[in-house]
Amino acid sequence: MMPLPLLKEIPTAPAAAPEVHHEWRSALNSLRMIALDCRVAAQTDLFEACALLSNKQETAQDAHARALLKCLRQAVSNKPIFYRPGTKEVSFDEAWLMRALVAVKSGDTDSFMFLLRSRVPKQHQRHVAFLIKGISEQFSQV
Repeated sequence: MMPLPLLKEIPTAPAAAPEVHHEWRSALNSLRMIALDCRVAAQTDLFEACALLSNKQETAQDAHARALLKCLRQAVSNKPIFYRPGTKEVSFDEAWLMRALVAVKSGDTDSFMFLLRSRVPKQHQRHVAFLIKGISEQFSQV
């Protein structure tokens, strides 16, 4: 019998970093600034954060983003990664959040629900959806 030749590994190109459209770049940098602040802040329970916010107009402009970024670790399986403001690269977590924001802003409910269900356990989906929709409204007013 003749031995089988060893298979060579096929070199693969590194995955391209997700692109963020230029109109959303400032929103991403704002979220990164908030994420920096939230790193040192105490974690907040997702349910409590949403209950405090409700839909009051007088809440701080970045309140939804701050609440989401403080609670995101509770809602997803891995610790979310946010880069420093101005960084060209985009993490998986940043790309996921930006895609969700774009889906909400464009009224693409199916894509938004797919993104939400792909990462967030059922018991947290309503709260995370509320916060992401609040962030989308916040950045569409700027």
